[in-house]
Amino acid sequence: MIHGSMDENTAIETLISGLNPQQRAAVVHGRGPLLIVAGAGTGKTATLVHRVAWLIARDTPAERIMLLTFTRRAAAEMLRRADGVLRLLDAGAGGPKSGRVWGGTFHAIATRVLRRYGKAIGLREGFSIHDRADSEDLMNVVRTGLGLAKNDRRFPKKATCMAIYSRCVNSRGRLEDVLPAHFPWCGEWDK
Repeated sequence: MIHGSMDENTAIETLISGLNPQQRAAVVHGRGPLLIVAGAGTGKTATLVHRVAWLIARDTPAERIMLLTFTRRAAAEMLRRADGVLRLLDAGAGGPKSGRVWGGTFHAIATRVLRRYGKAIGLREGFSIHDRADSEDLMNVVRTGLGLAKNDRRFPKKATCMAIYSRCVNSRGRLEDVLPAHFPWCGEWDK
């Protein structure tokens, strides 16, 4: 790809010609931050992937671009579409650069960063991250180890224990406040 050439400018203009005025304004926005508030089905992904192509065509290295979303499915779709747009721009010029764009879920990207730089903050190589199911299983080990799983009165199940713990951590709330407000049926087990 020849950056800044007339052919490239024509290709970019052709590429973004199908966008509505708001999308187009977002795609060609300068280098500073831009907040876009848009609902479902309004073309957010199309805008983002065209923005990626615009930035790369303007000499932003692909590896300096990060696309984040909440679900694996949305991340895969976003990267697939970015790849498609870049293929249109890059036809015959050594292949698309989208493989170098950082993309994925917030959790996947955070994990990637930790794998790459974790040693600098004291993480051991090969560390593992517990997902929710792993954490619930650990809660169950503790429940069982304390003999709470076999009791005359029903102790909260592992998923409920995890939900209580998560609520306390995420809200920075105390158990004494969280139980009555969100899990009143578990109040008898506060100790």
